[in-house]
Amino acid sequence: MQSLGSSKSTSKPARGGFSMFRISGPGLMVLVTAFVVAVIFAANQNDVVGWVVAIIAFFWLALASFVVFSIQKAAKKAGAKLTEAQNAFTTAAGRGPYAGADQGGTRIVAERSHGDDIRDLKLDHSFKIVQVQIRVVEEERAKGAAANQDTINRALETIEITATNARDMIKSSGSGEPVTGTIID
Repeated sequence: MQSLGSSKSTSKPARGGFSMFRISGPGLMVLVTAFVVAVIFAANQNDVVGWVVAIIAFFWLALASFVVFSIQKAAKKAGAKLTEAQNAFTTAAGRGPYAGADQGGTRIVAERSHGDDIRDLKLDHSFKIVQVQIRVVEEERAKGAAANQDTINRALETIEITATNARDMIKSSGSGEPVTGTIID
């Protein structure tokens, strides 16, 4: 089984194009600028209308700041709840959550080694040999009384040897060592 990705990821979530600061920054800067301009004009002109405009600009700035920071706080809480729900789901599915790990994706259960591929190739070859020898036995038996018993006996002996070798390959596959032997065509 090949892994589609690492089962461990960095602790930082992937950052896309969305950022609260990028969205809220320009809007707040416009309101701060409007407030500063209103205060400067009010201070220079020293009339009531300028100060009223400055107070209105200040309240808009305060309201916008409250909304932006409330949304940021709610987004953090929602992210924490989502992570908690993912951990609960993976625990219920039989996979325990692990710290800093990506809860989705593929985990490697067992990796196939080059020795496994060679063993599978040799087992496949052994089964082909058995199939050929079975065909030889069937052809000889179809001849009836004219069948060559030596050919049948050699075919049965070849099947027995091949089956024994294949069973030995299966038994030795747990050692992790490459399979040894010779493929005879």
